[in-house]
Amino acid sequence: MVVLTGNRDVFSAGFDLKDAEGRARASLGLGEQRAALRIGPRMCRAWWDMEQVTIAAIEGPCIGGGVALAASLDFRLCAASAHFRIPEVALGMNMSWGSLPRLLALMGPTRTKQAVILAADRISSADAHAWGLVETVVADGEALTAAMAFAERIAALPPLAVTMTKTSINRLAGALDDLAAHMDTDQFALASLSEDHKEGVAAFLERRKPRFRGR
Repeated sequence: MVVLTGNRDVFSAGFDLKDAEGRARASLGLGEQRAALRIGPRMCRAWWDMEQVTIAAIEGPCIGGGVALAASLDFRLCAASAHFRIPEVALGMNMSWGSLPRLLALMGPTRTKQAVILAADRISSADAHAWGLVETVVADGEALTAAMAFAERIAALPPLAVTMTKTSINRLAGALDDLAAHMDTDQFALASLSEDHKEGVAAFLERRKPRFRGR
């Protein structure tokens, strides 16, 4: 049993657009960029493939890659004041890390489009629960305690049967995922070269509305 959490205030604030190492990636060749961009998808895939049951305990913001990571786990519990946001599209990028098929499986096509395309919108804990993004909402400060209690219930069951059941469900649910997920790294690399991406990042850092031109 594995429980993943952040701290009492933040699960994940997402990628730091001011990070010098991340910004320097734009100067890399395409091959080097593709290699660097595979780190996130491989991390999420490792969580998805883990034999142990995995549970996310979410307090506060869960942004961008944090949502992709949480979607890679088996269960998600969040605090009442937690919120979710996927800002990639508003920054001129696509949602990557193989997360679209997983979000689609959790929320269905319409809610996934709403969550990803309307990137500026916060998804409250109540909406996240209603949409299927999280399974349980608890009082603030109680996400980790609730996740541990949930983990104890599963840990009391026969471990081999639990592992085989989880593996079978993941294989069935994700049987077609590679048809979409294999391309999102290349889409991300391509989108990062666009003028709209540069404008989206600049507008975010300058705290102004972006002016996108579709190029």
